[in-house]
Amino acid sequence: MIRRDLDGCPITAALQLLGDKWTLLVVRELVKGPKRTMELLTDLYPISSRTLLGRVRDMEKDGLIDRSTYGKNSRHIQYSLTERGRLLLPLLESLRQLGMVLECNDCEDRMERLGAYCLACPRNEYQPNIESRSMPDRRSGPSRSETDDSIVLL
Repeated sequence: MIRRDLDGCPITAALQLLGDKWTLLVVRELVKGPKRTMELLTDLYPISSRTLLGRVRDMEKDGLIDRSTYGKNSRHIQYSLTERGRLLLPLLESLRQLGMVLECNDCEDRMERLGAYCLACPRNEYQPNIESRSMPDRRSGPSRSETDDSIVLL
């Protein structure tokens, strides 16, 4: 775990721990369980693989996520939230509520655009099979293969 050594303020340290927008979005994607690197890349489009790998490495060092390998091939890596990472879930809910109050977006906007609520959304309670629903293609340009394991994690 990395200690923050700026001004000693817990707010400063927490903001450094969060880093940037991608940290909380990775947490959001891991709410329902472990995900592989390519799943995170697809779900967090347009994040680059370099940015994602930097964030998950920092999050692992900070004790927010666990990195584990499975199967016979060490390239099969998945990430999951730790208990410390789960402490960020109330913050995610607060940000969702703030976004709605400030009229940034509404949960229905995501449903309309992507065909599903985000995994952390309380409205998923009304959709028991959200994991099995197929998501429409939400981007133009080259697609990332769901089975591509070409990213090498050092």
